[in-house]
Amino acid sequence: MTDSADPEPELREPDLPRTAKVRQKALRTGWTTGTCASAAAKAAASALATGQPVASAEVALPSEQRVAFEPERCEVLSADRAEAVVVKDGGDDPDVTHGAHITATVTRVPTPGLELDGGIGVGVVTKPGLGLEPGGPAINEVPRAMITQAVREVTDTDRQGLRVVISVPDGERMARKTTNGKLGILGGISILGTTGVVRPFSTASWRASVEQAVSVMAAQGETTLVLCTGGRTERGAMDRYPELPETCFVEVGDFTGAALRRALDHGLTRVAFVGMAGKLTKLAAGVLMTHYTRSKVSTSLLGEITRQQGGSDDLADRVDAANTGRHAYELWEGAGLLEPAGNELCRRVADTLTRFTEGAMAAEVAMVDFSGRNVVAASHSSPASPTEERDQCST
Repeated sequence: MTDSADPEPELREPDLPRTAKVRQKALRTGWTTGTCASAAAKAAASALATGQPVASAEVALPSEQRVAFEPERCEVLSADRAEAVVVKDGGDDPDVTHGAHITATVTRVPTPGLELDGGIGVGVVTKPGLGLEPGGPAINEVPRAMITQAVREVTDTDRQGLRVVISVPDGERMARKTTNGKLGILGGISILGTTGVVRPFSTASWRASVEQAVSVMAAQGETTLVLCTGGRTERGAMDRYPELPETCFVEVGDFTGAALRRALDHGLTRVAFVGMAGKLTKLAAGVLMTHYTRSKVSTSLLGEITRQQGGSDDLADRVDAANTGRHAYELWEGAGLLEPAGNELCRRVADTLTRFTEGAMAAEVAMVDFSGRNVVAASHSSPASPTEERDQCST
């Protein structure tokens, strides 16, 4: 159910923060805290297994690319304990954790298996909506998998029990410059990363690369542009639109408005947007440049959608007060309201895209789950897409 009387949000495209203005040279990529933690863990596990410090540790990124790191420190502390430190190089993306000493302490334990925990300077999760258990360390899913793989490359944890503790000296001070406190992550930074690589998504250089990608796609004679917020959503988008060539898929980051303007310049006629709940909520509120310092997720908008789609007042109030867009998503899912509420969110985003292009581009929007692969809601806007109508939801 929809309400055609809903006021249309003002379209806004905030300017980049001052620290993200154009620089005179290309920006350098770096490594996530998750990648550095996996390298430190492997170095420490190797030292424990061999009884000797190691000078280099090679780890696998989620893309299966392998990268070698030289620990700043690696030492065997006892027969049952070793420790290694990898200094984070964040590249040229502004990041408070650049230079952080990501430390892994690996200890033998009696029970086979691998235990992973956070130490000093790694935040503790205290609120829902982050995809992590409250009370546990703020080490996200992909870094957990990377650390586990790295350690298991040098130790058979089916036979030998190990406990890996990731710590970050000075992490609590660094966290004061992040939004961790508002998200309920207390006492330190988060160990993050979905690709293992820090790319300058939030810079003017990244905006230029988005515009260039749209131009390249148009030069191939394609008329359908598929915008994805990142690598995970791009995989989901490719599953949803298998008939389109790879050049049609553009990782847009924060720069939806810039991508659409370039698409209009080239006369493109159709845009699809595939994203997760947080970015979609910002777009539904009319925000076309979604850098985290320039816009916030409006959970009040999601509370409004909850009521509109028949959710109880209690559910709507909880969604309105949700910690994150993901938290709201989980509340919808738990109440059996994910599909209708998600469809309405997608409809509002599609309307934003169509209004931004003044009706020149047909728009369709899909929301994916947090794996990025499964479409859980979708919608279209007018003008009608020239292709056949798609199922509202698919997996």
